[in-house]
Amino acid sequence: MKRTGIIVATLATAALVPALGPAPALAAPPPPPGKAEAARHLAALRVASEGPGTGYSRAKFPHWTTVSGACNTREAVLKRDGRGVRTDSRCSPVAGTWKSPYDGATWRRASDVDIDHMVPLAEAWRSGASRWTTAQRRAFANDRSSSQLWAVTDNVNQAKGDKDPAEWTPPLASFRCMYARSWIDVKHRYKLTVDVAERNALSRMLRAC
Repeated sequence: MKRTGIIVATLATAALVPALGPAPALAAPPPPPGKAEAARHLAALRVASEGPGTGYSRAKFPHWTTVSGACNTREAVLKRDGRGVRTDSRCSPVAGTWKSPYDGATWRRASDVDIDHMVPLAEAWRSGASRWTTAQRRAFANDRSSSQLWAVTDNVNQAKGDKDPAEWTPPLASFRCMYARSWIDVKHRYKLTVDVAERNALSRMLRAC
């Protein structure tokens, strides 16, 4: 069982410095299209059975890539999605607060937070990414321009694994509309396929928006 609490960080060397600009009061990935457009995008997705996972490995989706200076994609998302985030000279967060949209939990240690790929890498592989180049998979795995990357509770992310919405939905029911819209947005942007059960689950979540 995780416990939240105020963490007092003692630094022996480098002083705390802000990274990647000031933290906004409220932060999240770029929002996906609304319900109506999401429904149109879902209808446009090609329906196909998932391909095999043969040949998949996370190493085929290089991440986390450098964003600026010492900061990589994970650190950039932690900065974006947190409040009062402060980092050391290596861009590692040493203070801040993160609220996980999947379960509503609040964390004060970056180690309690995972950066989740909304459409998991293995799911993408089975849905068409196995045919991509390494450069395309790198772009997908580090995409901060869409609703692909989210700062979430680590063990909730681990429970999600590489499951699609027919197999897993966020524990926080109020986030499921955003979850469906974001999932559809990513699949639409990258022209990935959906299987029948996945499409039906997404349709149900959209109707409840």
